[in-house]
Amino acid sequence: THTCGELRADGAGATVRLSGWVHRKRDHGNLLFIDLRDHYGLTQCVIEASSPLFAEVERARPESVITVTGKIERRSADTVNPELPTGEIEIRIAEYTLESEAEVLPIQVAGEAEFPEELRLRYRFLDLRRDKVHANIILRNKVIQSIRRRMIDSGFMEFQTPILTASSHEGARDFLV
Repeated sequence: THTCGELRADGAGATVRLSGWVHRKRDHGNLLFIDLRDHYGLTQCVIEASSPLFAEVERARPESVITVTGKIERRSADTVNPELPTGEIEIRIAEYTLESEAEVLPIQVAGEAEFPEELRLRYRFLDLRRDKVHANIILRNKVIQSIRRRMIDSGFMEFQTPILTASSHEGARDFLV
């Protein structure tokens, strides 16, 4: 029903359904917190140990794709995360579906750990999900959009011609048309 970056405190009490990657899990004994991530942001989800779904939710590995349904609840003043746009709320998990289970990861997506370039290139599909790389992709898109918009506003036209060869810096084979 929503993306992981759009929910706010004014929606408290509403029931929502979110899908995304398990970014991070934190077990606090009787509570399990899952940071659910999609392209648009992060939302914290919570489930109590007394819930019949707890064992199933607890098995979800980082980067598994899940869908959760639950009510939006305001966080207490001492648990608000001002670093996140969704930091004033959390989703109380009432329904849970594991859409796609991830294997143990060769590189972690969450966090700022550095990995050798060879490893990052081998697992490029994971590296592209990391915060810094994802932010760079978004920035590049915005810069190109801005340039394109300004050129069109100035009367330029864009023509595309077929590319006969395309090389990849990642070492993929050349594709010939």
